Amino acid sequence: MGTLSYDSRFSADFDDRILAHLQLVIGAKLRRGESFHFSWKNDPSTGHGRTTLWLHPTVPLIYKYSGSRLPTINRHWIEALMASANSVAGLQLVAEPTGAAIQNDDPESVFVS
Repeated sequence: MGTLSYDSRFSADFDDRILAHLQLVIGAKLRRGESFHFSWKNDPSTGHGRTTLWLHPTVPLIYKYSGSRLPTINRHWIEALMASANSVAGLQLVAEPTGAAIQNDDPESVFVS
C-alpha cells in the first residue's frame, strides 16, 4: 500500500499499482501547469463517502510506494484516467480496463504525442 501526500497536510493510501498510474497522469497534467480536481471513493475501512483534492502545480506532492519495483503500466488505464482528468469533473479514480500492459522500461512512453 503506497501513500499520496499532498501539501504535507493530507495523505491517502492507494495500492502501489494504482498509485503508479495516478503518478503518470497527475505528473503529465502538472508538468503542463494545469490545476484540476482529483476525486475518489473512500475505502469503507476509513469511512464512507468521497474525497476530492484540488491539485495545483505549486503544491508539493509525494508518492511513497511500499514496494521497490515499478508495476506494469496499463496503457488503456492511463488513457481512461487522462480522459477523466481532462473532463469538467476532473480526475476520477476509475476501474482498470483490461489489456495493453507495457513493460516499465519507459513508463512515460504511454504518453504519445
